[in-house]
Amino acid sequence: MPGLIISPRARIFHGHEWVYASEIKKAFGNPQPGDVITLKDFRDRPLGTGIYNPASQIVARRFSRRRQDLDLDFFTRRIQQSLNLRKETEGLDETLARIVWSESDGIPGLIVDRYGDHLCVQTTTLAMDMRKDIIRDALVAILNPKSITLRNDSPSRKAEGMEQYIELIHGENPGAFIVEANGLQYEIDLIDGQKTGLYLDQLQAHAEVAKMAKGLRVLDCFTNQGGFALACAKAGAAKVTAVDISASACASARKNAELNNLDIEVIEANVFDFLKAAKPEYDLIILDPPSFTKNKKTLNDAMRGYKEIHLRALKLLDKGGFLSTFCCSHHASRELFLENLASASVDAKKALRLVAEHSQRPDHPIMVTLPETSYLKGFTSQLIATR
Repeated sequence: MPGLIISPRARIFHGHEWVYASEIKKAFGNPQPGDVITLKDFRDRPLGTGIYNPASQIVARRFSRRRQDLDLDFFTRRIQQSLNLRKETEGLDETLARIVWSESDGIPGLIVDRYGDHLCVQTTTLAMDMRKDIIRDALVAILNPKSITLRNDSPSRKAEGMEQYIELIHGENPGAFIVEANGLQYEIDLIDGQKTGLYLDQLQAHAEVAKMAKGLRVLDCFTNQGGFALACAKAGAAKVTAVDISASACASARKNAELNNLDIEVIEANVFDFLKAAKPEYDLIILDPPSFTKNKKTLNDAMRGYKEIHLRALKLLDKGGFLSTFCCSHHASRELFLENLASASVDAKKALRLVAEHSQRPDHPIMVTLPETSYLKGFTSQLIATR
């Protein structure tokens, strides 16, 4: 088997699973893009098996600490293990969940979201993309789904030198269908929809924030399909306003409100502009934007963006009001994001009391030695009298 000799002090010696070009001492056996390769240390001792793509900054990703191949048996075992983990997680419905999440489940570059009888799959590494037929066969054998949609339109594929596309690889196109989460119904379309179904990682946070919404005037910014807005309306909010710049997202939010017989106001607008012009008439404001940064180079610009929406939101809250704010970029650490919120409160001359902390749903497991798997963080704070 071809492979790589890893230089001393590389992150893989500290438990990480990625190998960057700068950490390679030399290659042997002429490995080709997408190959399964062996990894060795500088003393020729085995470090495990990985996948190879010299077109990516992450040249190799380890998926096993022993010799292993990416065959049907491998995928069947790993997918079944990840499914069992979700089944054993208390309070998690494995029929509406991310049942495979890349490195966190030992299959780097494979994401599988389950929506009842339908699966939405992403292959974000070349090795997984080359083995999509084997992956399909394993999923059919384990879950017998009615359809499998390969939703490979993620920009992250460019980093692996791959094209973006959407393809049905099993069954028939289900079209738009209804799923239920937190007692709410949502219409999703895995092929023609704007996103890959729901933001499954935020379903837990929807319920957590909604617990505070009864009797409050709620503003849900970057609402997408109305997740927070609908949860708050169902929980008995006095009034709910949802804002998103996307016309299709707003249409989805209105459709979902209609499905659930809930009354929410949906406004198509740029959230930054909306917050600047809005009147201070809200008791709970939710900020759940898409990632403002995909890399370290733009992190400072992203943090300025977060601070701006924090400042504008805080000015719209009266004493006793709540601000729930979220960041979905692993490049912005929990500490950095909390510091950003604190800095905004100082500039706004507002005192905040932290009342809740939020993270990604358990179907997006976090690996201790892979900080990149811990990406979603959120804080709910309450405005108190200025001291």
